[in-house]
Formats: sequence, C-alpha cells, structure tokens
Amino acid sequence: MKTTASLLALALLTSFASAENWPNWRGPNQDGSSSETGLPAKFSTKEGVKWAADVPGIAASVPVIWGDNIFITAPVVADKKLVALCYDKQTGKEKWRTTISEGAEVQWDDKSNLASPSAATDGDRVYFLFANAIAAACDFSGKIIWKRDFKETHGAFATQWTYGSSPTIDSGKLYIQVLQRNETFKFQDKFEKGTPGKDMSSYILAIDPATGKDIWKQIRPSLASVESLEAFSSPVFTTYKDQRLMLISGGDTLTIHEAASGKELSRIATWNPPGDGYNKFFRLVPSPVVGDGIAIVCAPKNSPVFAMPLDAKGETQPVWQTEPKGVTSDVPTPAFYKGKFYVLDGGKKLLSCLEPKTGKVLWTGELGGKAKFESSPTVADDKVYCINFWGEVYVAKANCDQFELLSMNEMGNGSKPNGNAESVRASISVSDSSLFVRTQDKLYRIAK
Repeated sequence: MKTTASLLALALLTSFASAENWPNWRGPNQDGSSSETGLPAKFSTKEGVKWAADVPGIAASVPVIWGDNIFITAPVVADKKLVALCYDKQTGKEKWRTTISEGAEVQWDDKSNLASPSAATDGDRVYFLFANAIAAACDFSGKIIWKRDFKETHGAFATQWTYGSSPTIDSGKLYIQVLQRNETFKFQDKFEKGTPGKDMSSYILAIDPATGKDIWKQIRPSLASVESLEAFSSPVFTTYKDQRLMLISGGDTLTIHEAASGKELSRIATWNPPGDGYNKFFRLVPSPVVGDGIAIVCAPKNSPVFAMPLDAKGETQPVWQTEPKGVTSDVPTPAFYKGKFYVLDGGKKLLSCLEPKTGKVLWTGELGGKAKFESSPTVADDKVYCINFWGEVYVAKANCDQFELLSMNEMGNGSKPNGNAESVRASISVSDSSLFVRTQDKLYRIAK
C-alpha cells in the first residue's frame, strides 16, 4: 500500500513539475505559444470544465500562471477598486484578493477599463500595473511588497484610449513601456491625460523588481505625431546570436534595443511616411512577435504586416511586407509556433499562416461568426485558439498545409457585446494540459 501511495505521489509531483507556466501576457515564449499537449478542441460551459470561478469584473488582462497560482486583475465597479486576485489552479478557489487602487473611477471610456494590463511574475513575486499609473508587487500570499504611483515621478500616461500595455519581467528586471502623446490633453472633455510640468516623451522604464525603484529610463523618440505616438503594445524579449534583445512597437516604427541598457540598435524607418496619401494618425495595438530570426509588427487599421531581421543595424527598410488589403491585424498580436506566424484579422475574422523568412502566405481561412476578435491567438498542441467579443472560442488546426476549422465553442454569458467594455478581450492561457478562458464573469479551466 505504501509503495502504491508513493508511486502515486511521485506521479503527481512529476505531472505538476512538467506543467508549463504562463508567466506574462503572451506566455512562456512571449509569442502566444506553449509546448503543452493534450488540449481539447471541443468544449463548452458544461463539457470539459474542470472548474469555473466567478470573477469580480471583466478585463482584458489574461490569466497569468505560475505553479498552482493563477493571477488576474479586475475592477470592482461598485467599490471603485482595482484589485489583484489569485486563484488555485487545481480547484478554482479564490486564494486572495488585494486592493491596489481605490477611491477613483475604474473606467474612463466605453471600450475598456483600467485593469487592462496583464500581470507578470518571475516565480518570486507577481507584478500588477493599472492604467492610472499605479503599480505594485505582491508575494504569493497577496502581501504588497512595494507599491508606487508613476504619476508622481513620470506623469500620468498620456494615451487617448485607456492605457493597456502589460509589464514584462526579463533577466532580473521589470520593464514598463509608455508610448504616449508628447503633450497633455483632455479626453472627451472629462479626463486629463498626462501631467503638466512632466516630461511627456515616450519611454521604456527598467525597474528593480525587488524594490520597485527605477534602474534606468530610456527615452524612445519617434517622428510620429498626435495619436500615432500612442501604442498599447507590450515589450517583447528574445535572444539572438547570444545577445538579449528588447523589441518595442509603436510611434509608426518597430525598434530593437539592447535589453540590459535599453540602447536602441535598429528601427524600421516608418510605415506611415508623410506625403504619400496614407499618412494618418492611428494608435498601434499589436505587440511585435519574433520567429526564425525575424520580428514582425502589424501596422494599424488594415495596413500591412512588416518584417525586420533581428540583426538589423540603424534605420532600415522592412525585409518584406504583406500586400495592401492582404494579411493584416489591427488589434490582435500574432503568434509564432513551430516555424510559422499566425496572424488574426479580427475584423474580417480571418486567420492566416505566414512563412517567417519570406512573408509568403501559406494559407488563409475564415473563422466565421458575427462578433469581432480583439484578443490575440494562442497556439499549442497543433491548435490555434481565438476568442471573440461574445466569448466564442474558435479552434483551428496549426502546423498544417491548409486551413481547417476544428470547432466553435460557446463560452460567454449569452450577452452579445459589440466592442464595449463588456466585450471579451482576454486571450487564452495554457498550462498543465488545460486552457484557461476568461469571459465576461467567469474564469474557466478547460481540459480533456
């Protein structure tokens, strides 16, 4: 009996140890992919549900996972609070809830709320950032280790729509990206954006994760103007030829930096040149994605996808771009999986597979449905998972020669939101052979 129990305990420990974490918005590889297998293609709110937990409010922040801990952010509208939450991965039970900010509005516009940025964790602490420029680090019991208000040191974030960039942990530093207007302004004649008297340049901030103190601030210049200066993307990190790199998209360009210092190494000249009839003032949403020595970025509002080699130096031209009115993404960040990029056009509901070196479109297929996608695709176990505003999860086949739609799974609460703050925007996370799906009012763990 003891031998059987010991073997069972060892099997369980081995299973837990092999489960891959999802430590930030775009997962363990920062590209929307996971090596987990055994994931379901067909499920519902009744089928395949290991547990369903209530969440206090909808937000675009994804479930961030480390071990048996799942971290999310949420607004509590009635109490005017912005909270950090931790759920047990095995049971779905809420372990703790910590208030990070309270006493002010939790929503500034009708499309999103201040809890849009996803958390990030390094396994020692978990880091939360909200659109009102308040950040905090908590230990895994929910105790606040440090807390700071960036408005005091760097000014309020000057973006027209609600700030949504997620913090990222890399190589012992916590990185926060602020690509913003270069002056203060009033949004909808109600909310002041930016802080008078503060330097309103766009910047990347490296922070000591143990203390919350600044290590360095890298100003990130751009020739863009007005809304084109704004970006809701997040920093992406990768190693190429033994050098750790940081990629930043926004301000009409993609830049590659030395991760340790923030020093800029190269940039795309621009995708929004003046005087050619295109020059428009549009914010950027998608983050860069890296694969096979190539970084891609999606220009806004149905513009092309642009590619840049990771070893580029100085100002450079894209190595390729998709055809006008071809493959594009205005909001979802593409994914990279097993040597291919997967690009989701959320408005037209098209999923495309691209070859990294050439940009060749290997296939494009229609997901279908009536609702728009603004969450980003997640790819694992040779499947692409895409969730739309209504909470419908479309599953397509990945690592294949042609488009194949495997299923559509209704996970929403039955409402039909159309781009307002009640719309589902949280991408799907993967860990422990399970999908973690956040809808309007629930957090699900789905498994075979």
